[in-house]
Amino acid sequence: MINNKNLAIIPARSGSKGLPGKNIRQLIDKPLIAWSIEQALACKYISEVIVSTDSQEIADIAIAYGAKVPFLRPAYLAEDHSTTSDVLIHVIEELVKKNEVYEYLFLLEPTSPLRETKDINLAFETLLNTPTAKSIVGVSRSEAQHPDFCVSLTYKGFLESSNSFKVIRRQNIKDSFFFEGSIYISEIKYYLASKNFYHDKCLGFVFPKWKSFEIDDITDFVIAEAILKNKKLIKDYE
Repeated sequence: MINNKNLAIIPARSGSKGLPGKNIRQLIDKPLIAWSIEQALACKYISEVIVSTDSQEIADIAIAYGAKVPFLRPAYLAEDHSTTSDVLIHVIEELVKKNEVYEYLFLLEPTSPLRETKDINLAFETLLNTPTAKSIVGVSRSEAQHPDFCVSLTYKGFLESSNSFKVIRRQNIKDSFFFEGSIYISEIKYYLASKNFYHDKCLGFVFPKWKSFEIDDITDFVIAEAILKNKKLIKDYE
């Protein structure tokens, strides 16, 4: 049975080390995970929103905000070394057992609350309109952290630079992008074969700087909260 349906998976394990309780920590008016759930539910291309978690508390909150949690994640997939790929494949395979088959996979990390539903829609449309592409991921332009501005330290603490400490004007450097984590979309068949979103058939969907902050620790959380509170002001300057 093949259905032309699209699946969003939001992974949210309970054991965050950088910021304990991160996924359900209150971000302005709702738990962090709720931002991604609401964005996914509002996306016109997503037909099912599932949260993968090992925590009943997270599951209850996810369900309250409209996501589905048809099963809890096994403990072996909630360890520090567990991979996101293994988690996604676990969800897909469990759904196949129920004869629920989807065409596209949307991975929406709860740690990227600054994305908007319109970004998800546009990224998917971009993927569909590029016949040779099999996936699309969020990227953002490197600025102060551009590789040309980075150095290493010797074991004695002295600076090492690949550019021999030349003065470089920002306007003269080639654009460089980093994977910023907001959106991952792939044909499910291709994902199951490659077990990766990143490959030579992967598109980059460019996010502006203000949307590219991922929440890994309390500093990131404070930055994201400040951006959300001042989003209108930021958009006025775009």
